[in-house]
Amino acid sequence: MHSQRRRFLKLAGAAIAMPNIARAQAAWPEKPIKAMIPFSAGSSIDIVGRIVLDSLSRALGQPIIVENRGGAGGAIGTAVVANAPADGYTMLINASAHSAAPAAYPQITYDPVRDFASVASFGSIPNVLIVSPQKGYKNIQDFVAAARKGSFNYSSAGIGSATHWAAERLRLSAGIAATHVPFRGGPEATMEVVAGRVDFACMGMSSALSLVGDGQLQALAVSTPQRSSAMPNVPTTLESGFVDSDYTFWNGMFMPVKTPKAIVERLALETQKVLLLPEVQSKFKPQGIEPMPLTPAQFDDLIKKEVALNLALVKAAGLKFE
Repeated sequence: MHSQRRRFLKLAGAAIAMPNIARAQAAWPEKPIKAMIPFSAGSSIDIVGRIVLDSLSRALGQPIIVENRGGAGGAIGTAVVANAPADGYTMLINASAHSAAPAAYPQITYDPVRDFASVASFGSIPNVLIVSPQKGYKNIQDFVAAARKGSFNYSSAGIGSATHWAAERLRLSAGIAATHVPFRGGPEATMEVVAGRVDFACMGMSSALSLVGDGQLQALAVSTPQRSSAMPNVPTTLESGFVDSDYTFWNGMFMPVKTPKAIVERLALETQKVLLLPEVQSKFKPQGIEPMPLTPAQFDDLIKKEVALNLALVKAAGLKFE
């Protein structure tokens, strides 16, 4: 009798709670949302993320408060979101570094596949091979010839960042040796190239474009399979003869994995609408951002695939991380 009564009370409680949960999810969002960008302000992912979030905030009717917390190739800020309440009020804006983290940081406390729900891909951005114009290279072939003879170094936005992986893929393909110099974010890494203290970088176009335009940097190649509309005169690393040197640098949004599915689906739908807005597309175009339409499930599959590929890259490059 007592067990039946307890079971009835449990079922009754669940029945009462379910409409309340449904109402809470239907009303979402009822307060400001926090967006973690795990790289420094002015980085490519920060620029792209803020373009999307500005319009998304208006679409949702709530402020979206951005927090930049760089370091460890994005792993520090990402770990904060992994441990945040899964109530729909904390999101992660990340890039390809998200799927590289297990390879670059074996000791991380989160799993990009198990602990996150993919929401939406914003698009892909070319990584640009940048050098100081003072180096005097005419093209990427000149650069590679010099790198094979000398002792070069390169900067990145951190171990495991897209800027790190893109440089490693080019380095392996070109058969050059170069010392990695990681920084907390793209802007810092880029300015080291401008100053001539670092020989090169493979930086996201959003961070490098203005500096290339005003002559502080020289763009030798882009990492995408096709040339970028933002730099149509700059060849790809592939067409320049370097096999398997391309690298896809994507940007997107994630939520803690236990976030209610209804919230994830609504956020995915609203984000896709925002990405189609003329005001967003007009800001994306000068940055060289290419569409990368994926459903949340397709995005999840991409993360799984890339985690495996990045582990293989670390092994092939002989990289050692503590």
